[in-house]
Amino acid sequence: MLTGLIGKKLGMTQVGDTSGRVQAVTVIQLGPCAVTQLKSAPTDGYEAVQVTFGKRKLSRTTSADRGHFQKAEVAPGIATREFDKRGDGELKLGQAIAASDVFKVGDTVDVSGVSKGHGYAGVIKRHHFAGFPGSHGTHEYFRHGGSIGNRSYPGRVRKGLRMAGQMGNEKATTVNLKVVEILPEDNAIIVSGCVPGADGSLVIVRHAAKTRRVAQEAVANG
Repeated sequence: MLTGLIGKKLGMTQVGDTSGRVQAVTVIQLGPCAVTQLKSAPTDGYEAVQVTFGKRKLSRTTSADRGHFQKAEVAPGIATREFDKRGDGELKLGQAIAASDVFKVGDTVDVSGVSKGHGYAGVIKRHHFAGFPGSHGTHEYFRHGGSIGNRSYPGRVRKGLRMAGQMGNEKATTVNLKVVEILPEDNAIIVSGCVPGADGSLVIVRHAAKTRRVAQEAVANG
């Protein structure tokens, strides 16, 4: 069908397996996503399927977007992404794609989202620096980062040096999570572990890149 879907993080909970062990999991609502465009190599230069998730008010939609969604006869969505097509099934404009159409129990997935923002943070919170001793002459210098330069060479602060600054609120991806359960009636999936973002935030769930690459190499090598 597709290599992924757009969804919304609902929150975390825990489930037990057959051996009685408790596992932390995340519930993600996936769609239903609607197909808004089918891209082909002769027309667009590459193959892809564009889908949209959710509904957005017409007053918050540009005229160009209205025309684009009207071609597919679907309501304007709050998020639109492109995914590669998998398998030989035929897709049509406006077709609704459910979570169970793309994922099944046991699949390995990568989940991308925008991490929680923590504002301007110091080096201890942001980079886990140890700080300075609490005694033995330390005076008003407990949570600082220490020296940031090294004399005449290179005579400047190197790029990428760990310092205080904005923490979080950036794109993050958690890889190789297992699909524990599919909830068809809620159009949701349960994945092992945690995923980036706050509850209610948008996430992109794709079949794991490493798994896809191994499968493609196996097909190429026969």
